[in-house]
Amino acid sequence: MELYQLRTFVTVAQQGHLTQAAELLHLSQPAVTAQIKALEEQFGLALFERYPGGVSLTEAGKLLMPEAEQILAQSRDLLHKAKALQGEPKGKVRIGTIGVPARLKLGAWLSLLRDTYPLITVQTTHGISVSVLNEVRKKTLDGGFYLGRNPYQNVQTLPLSEIGFCIAMPVAMAAEYQHADWAKLGEAPWLGLSQYTSLADISQELWRSQNIAPKVVGEFDEEATLLELIKAGVGMAILAERTAQRFASDGSIVLWRNGELVTKAPLQFIYSGDRASDPMMHKLCATLKTIWGIE
Repeated sequence: MELYQLRTFVTVAQQGHLTQAAELLHLSQPAVTAQIKALEEQFGLALFERYPGGVSLTEAGKLLMPEAEQILAQSRDLLHKAKALQGEPKGKVRIGTIGVPARLKLGAWLSLLRDTYPLITVQTTHGISVSVLNEVRKKTLDGGFYLGRNPYQNVQTLPLSEIGFCIAMPVAMAAEYQHADWAKLGEAPWLGLSQYTSLADISQELWRSQNIAPKVVGEFDEEATLLELIKAGVGMAILAERTAQRFASDGSIVLWRNGELVTKAPLQFIYSGDRASDPMMHKLCATLKTIWGIE
């Protein structure tokens, strides 16, 4: 029995699907199947029941799963402790960023990280929340920023702040909608959001809570694009409060009810649960807490 076989066993059990597990493990599906078969032969037990939509643990598999997870956790802890003994922290970390860098306090954080741990180098990759979350799950990113609720138990979160959102609309729509009720807002054209953005979920939850189903115009995935389309008169959308207030102040957009907050979403730093005891991750989180004033 090898650690990589146990890792495959646990990943397949967590995903409930061979293809998804293979993607996370960076293996082919036949390789994952072969590892599971080899482990079952060594144990003399069937670990999974196969069905058209995926796989599920047998009763024997359920009994063995906690101990397999514990062995993997112990092996990770051993590796992390060994790394901690090597002295000054060093290496490259890959961080996913979203939105506006100033909103993430990215400059202040990376400056502190550089001053405190000069041998750590950082590579940033800009994207949208869902892509950052998926890359963290696949471990192609060491960590990243995420807006919204984290749906995965195997992804750790460090809450940083809450972002408030306002409804922004074109100047030409102000007379009709600036002080309208929600029923009236539901009749207005809204800018659609890509399903891959956290902002899409936030908008959908807001619409459901207010029992409206607006006419959606297009599908967009960047705040800067939304802003330009609002200015151009295409439709209304929710924008982060600071962005909305900044552009409302120059008269290029109008805010519903003078900038009343309609919803909030958590801004978080996320990383794989496998790295909860990793000294490098502790250093990243500790410097983030300093910058954000988190105890």
